[in-house]
Amino acid sequence: MDPSRCILHSDMNSYYASVEMMLDPSLKGKPVAVCGSTEDRHGIVLAKSDLAKKAGVRTGMVNFEARRLCPGLIMVPPQYDQYLKYTKLAHQIYSRYTDLVEPFGMDECWLDVTGSAIYGTPLEIAESIRQTVKDELGLTVSIGVSFNKIFAKLGSDMKKPDAITEIREENFRDRVWPLDVGELLYVGAATRAKLARYGIRSIGDLANASPKALQHMLGINGLKLWHYANGTDHSRVMHQDFISPIKSIGHGVTCTADLETPDEVFRVMFELSQDVGHRLRLHGLMACGVQILVRSNDLYYSQYQCKLPFRTQLPNEIANAGFRLFQKRYQRSETIRAITIRGIDLVPQSEPEQLSMLVDYSKRERRIQLEDAVEDIRRRFGKRAISYACLLGHSKIPVDNRDLVALPGIMYQ
Repeated sequence: MDPSRCILHSDMNSYYASVEMMLDPSLKGKPVAVCGSTEDRHGIVLAKSDLAKKAGVRTGMVNFEARRLCPGLIMVPPQYDQYLKYTKLAHQIYSRYTDLVEPFGMDECWLDVTGSAIYGTPLEIAESIRQTVKDELGLTVSIGVSFNKIFAKLGSDMKKPDAITEIREENFRDRVWPLDVGELLYVGAATRAKLARYGIRSIGDLANASPKALQHMLGINGLKLWHYANGTDHSRVMHQDFISPIKSIGHGVTCTADLETPDEVFRVMFELSQDVGHRLRLHGLMACGVQILVRSNDLYYSQYQCKLPFRTQLPNEIANAGFRLFQKRYQRSETIRAITIRGIDLVPQSEPEQLSMLVDYSKRERRIQLEDAVEDIRRRFGKRAISYACLLGHSKIPVDNRDLVALPGIMYQ
């Protein structure tokens, strides 16, 4: 292994399902799936135990299909507060060995233990972490040990559950190159299919392809993937206190019933925009554009975005822009099952703004003062203490803790 880099990647096995079985020992030894509520239209498998996986249950599968494949399947609702709790406890264990701990979603983390020789070799540290997580949390992890983040992540995927896999610089060609190219981080189904059209099916094929050809085929990402396959990823593991730069702020939901009218679509967008506007204010940011993602009841996704005539953090302006975009661009006849709205092209609130002769700024200032008052009331008395009249009644938005979940995003360079 490269003596200058010692990277671990820890992946908590079947995380949601494992937490549920740890909290309720009677579930151990049985096929378990964490599922969204069928009544709230979240009737899909969010996570499954190893026994459920062996029976053919897959993440994203609808509940009734999972039950058909595994008649003895035990379905439990998600407890997001517990998942967040045990994520934080696992991070506390990791931080005993290094302060370079970079989360990748709720259940995965990279650790740079290059400067942690006092705790042993990288393999000894990995074994200590594996055993400590099991002893203190009652959960298992799979850990990859390597000389860069990409191969450490690949190593944690190679042997599950409760295992350690090392990929060394001198043997990665033998261990990594024969694997399907889809095993490499950021090679999704579409990229895998495109590479296959050019005869690139293994990671070794990717490593030995022309970098220029890959860049022509996939843009800058093609060149990144070439470096990943050749073991020349030099991206650093970020400090545990690192706060990533925010590129967009959004909120989305799968509705409790299909949205059938434009009015219902607007109400959901306006409700979601309350949260978007709140978080823009919280981070001192303004949105210069809006993006919407719409999923119809046949699970077809449509995504659109537009520039705003002026930057904003006002929920009504975000919602109105998103709704205009929806009316202009969405042409499908199917009813709507899910909507996401985002503020994009974010800039600091303190950044100077070029004023426009076409905007009534006195009217906007009154609206801003109104939102300030609403924010103050919600901060003092709770989110549901005050609402707009158009949002009263049933808006087909489920009420739960789903917005607490942090999803995997990017690996920092």
